[in-house]
Amino acid sequence: MPVALLALAIGAFGIGTTEFVMMGVLPQAAADFGVDIPTAGHLISAYALGVVVGAPLLTAVAVRLPRKTMLLAMMGLFTVGNALFALSPNQEFGVAFRFLAGLPHGAFFGAGAVVASSLVGHGERAKAVSMMFLGLTLANVIGVPLGTLLGQQVGWRATFGVVAVIGLVAIAAIAKLVPHQGKPAAGASLRNELGAFKRPQVHLALAIVTFGLGGVFACLSYITPMLTDVAGYSPANVTLLLSLAGVGMTIGNLLGGRLADRALMPSLYIALLALASVLGIFTITAQGKVGAAITIFFVGVAGFMIGPMMQARIMEKAGGTPSLVSAAVQSAFNIANSIGAYLGGLVIAGGLGLVAPNWVGALLAVFGLTLAVVSGTLDRREAKAERRELALAS
Repeated sequence: MPVALLALAIGAFGIGTTEFVMMGVLPQAAADFGVDIPTAGHLISAYALGVVVGAPLLTAVAVRLPRKTMLLAMMGLFTVGNALFALSPNQEFGVAFRFLAGLPHGAFFGAGAVVASSLVGHGERAKAVSMMFLGLTLANVIGVPLGTLLGQQVGWRATFGVVAVIGLVAIAAIAKLVPHQGKPAAGASLRNELGAFKRPQVHLALAIVTFGLGGVFACLSYITPMLTDVAGYSPANVTLLLSLAGVGMTIGNLLGGRLADRALMPSLYIALLALASVLGIFTITAQGKVGAAITIFFVGVAGFMIGPMMQARIMEKAGGTPSLVSAAVQSAFNIANSIGAYLGGLVIAGGLGLVAPNWVGALLAVFGLTLAVVSGTLDRREAKAERRELALAS
């Protein structure tokens, strides 16, 4: 694999850390700002909103920039946002700076996925994208636990100061290792990029991300009370178990990239079916410590196999205008996070128990599988129509 993928992975590591470590240091930030935990939770939602808004907006604004320039600009904005957040004087500024830090998230991954796939041959594109996303999954294994520990021992501001330094390292690595991408093709324009959204397969791909990965977040959003109140783990052990889930995510991400290059749609069917099955099984295994630990690992594996598959799928269906739809995947990812968390909370509030979000997740994964089957059926119909046209032309 090209060494330039390391630079992209460093950027992904910083982004993954800043997105998820906020959950670990939320009590410290709340105490520092003098607000309660629910109010401090706006620091999490502000970042997610920044991702959803920034992914299409910044990609559209910079559609004619060389992609290396785009990557450097997005990582620069990310670094500034996190540095300012570390210096926030109060909750209001904190929310604003978290929103700012989230804006470049989707645009970076969108441009990075296109660059990663351009560095390798056609048969290794999904694998290359998964290598970039390796930084994101490793953030859950290394960056989030260490960042949480640093925040608890030194202060949450130190955590985000370190994240800003990671951003600077990523900028240097991208500048040094990523080859010059040249100017965009002559036909590159916002109109052409938006034209990709006229294709039904693009909308199907985004819907598969939203509902398929929504199943993962329905489970993970409430994993702490499941592990403590149902499985019987102490709060001190939850961090280790979340790291175990992160290891599963890392393995799933790498496995998903390799399988996608070999047989994308069959592999996607298997991944979504596996996710639905594992989430269903988790409703039973959550009752015991060993079963819960094993299952949470496989939730990570099955769930994060889907990411590189869908990134490859949507770039394939976008044709020659992949930048905006590639960034839109990150918006869909964060919408999946919101939908999963909302529906999971709904069934808990309805008195169905702390393991009920797993059933919600399984149903969402089944719906994602149904959409994938529809998408695959359209592929076969399109291929059949093309063969018919070729036969008539000859």
